[in-house]
Amino acid sequence: MKKFIPKRVFIEEGALEYALTKKLDEDFKKQGIPVEYIESHNRLNPKEQMSPIELFNWTKETLAVGVKKTLRFKSCKPSADYRVVTNTSCPGKCEYCYLAKNLGSASYLRIYVNIDEILEAVKKHIKKGEGEVVSFEASSSSDPVGVEHLTGNLKKMIEFFGKEEKGRLRVVTKFPFVDDLLDIDHNNNTKFRFSINSSYVIKSFEHLTGSLDERISAANKIQKSGYPLGFIIAPLMIYDGWKEEYKEMLLRLHKELKSPEDDRLTFELIMHRFTTRSKNLIEARFPNSSLKLDKERYSHKGFGKYVYPEGEAQEMKEFMEENIEELFPNSSIEYFT
Repeated sequence: MKKFIPKRVFIEEGALEYALTKKLDEDFKKQGIPVEYIESHNRLNPKEQMSPIELFNWTKETLAVGVKKTLRFKSCKPSADYRVVTNTSCPGKCEYCYLAKNLGSASYLRIYVNIDEILEAVKKHIKKGEGEVVSFEASSSSDPVGVEHLTGNLKKMIEFFGKEEKGRLRVVTKFPFVDDLLDIDHNNNTKFRFSINSSYVIKSFEHLTGSLDERISAANKIQKSGYPLGFIIAPLMIYDGWKEEYKEMLLRLHKELKSPEDDRLTFELIMHRFTTRSKNLIEARFPNSSLKLDKERYSHKGFGKYVYPEGEAQEMKEFMEENIEELFPNSSIEYFT
């Protein structure tokens, strides 16, 4: 797949003090991409009125370059102790995406150029751990691999955590662009998890992301480079033939992965869910979507979430766990939710 190239770029004036911004500014102009200077990356709107579909497409073609000003990190349980944010939003267009729902009309991609200041804040948070290992999730508000060719931020973070005895970094991605991350002294302190799914789910709902083959190939490269590796299978969906397709996916993963017997291998299992707000946004942005969002068919879980009824959820849990345990007996399943 091709790497993300924006159709338009907005640069926060304060970010022009950073060398990375100057380089990006020059590179974009050389490519003929229009660049506009703005006061804040947090206040960005198209100049003309747009429908929900047009607005969503506009945000996914737009890049804002800014400075991350909030350096007090929020909790990120159960994935990690803290979130560490070096970019916001993602080049992908997954129809079910919780992040696109939370960002609303602000789904445009933002990259932050003050990586040294962010890492200095990470160091302070590690010190707060008073000798305990402190973990950070890099993908809570973005997919950093999808913009690594623009920022180089993830490489710097991996190098940083490789030297931190009590710091750990966790990354999730649907993109295969890992070649620049392979020859790094990571010291096993960064864990990559690849978000994978059945062929039907990827082709139907995960637009502008890596194919299953590309993700498995990238996971192989990561595993060969010695990184701890995991897989997030999400969102798990029930549809005609779902058992056969998920079984096929796991068989392919077992066959193509360099070390399926790796005892550091982990799986996180998350079933499909939605809220009234996400349902309304999805139907406005993807009016022809085949995503199932029928409240009557799902069970209300609380906090406005709808999930599969208990019996179907249990059947899915047992099916996935049995097949993972059979094919990857040394792995661990961190949770099903």
